[in-house]
Amino acid sequence: MKGHPKASPLYLPDWQYVEKTSLEDFTRADWNLLGTQRTRYYADEQAKHVLRMLAASEHDATFGYQVNNYRHSLQSATMALRDGLDEEDVVVALLHDIGFIACPQRHGEFAAALLGAYVSERNEWMLRRHAIFQDVHAHHHPDADQQARERWRGHPHFEWAATFVARYDQATVDPAYECAPLEHFEPMVKRLFARPPRPMPLPD
Repeated sequence: MKGHPKASPLYLPDWQYVEKTSLEDFTRADWNLLGTQRTRYYADEQAKHVLRMLAASEHDATFGYQVNNYRHSLQSATMALRDGLDEEDVVVALLHDIGFIACPQRHGEFAAALLGAYVSERNEWMLRRHAIFQDVHAHHHPDADQQARERWRGHPHFEWAATFVARYDQATVDPAYECAPLEHFEPMVKRLFARPPRPMPLPD
């Protein structure tokens, strides 16, 4: 199947298009074809796509912090690496704020949705709430609620979220800090996304 002349190129030359243009018309064979090709495509491309998302922000301006979000992300990951954290935690540090500009009010949920199927429940829980945990450090922020995180005190992952934010989030905006380059973390990101995704609960 060659597809329409205006069709996007196939990833591999021996792959096939589903030539129907409405999902309602897809047959079981069409869905099986997509499923087979999708598995290889995601395995090869998912991590690269995530890395491109972060790399695209390398030269972004900042609205007041002395580092942009790209450098904040590298600083967080570099500090986690130098502290001896495991590879998953380092990648989580690298990507915890990947939605900070595109989805500012819910960037924790953005990161949790992106990484949740590939990381521990501990990290998925932390990612979803890390922006709220940061409020305790914003002593003079007019909108910060320094008691907001207390609703989760006693939760098994509370201390990890508090530690992550204190060490690898609120204190990683230093322009003088020497960071490892993004290329250093690329193999770690690829290995994380090569994991079999764990089932995620459906939204209510």
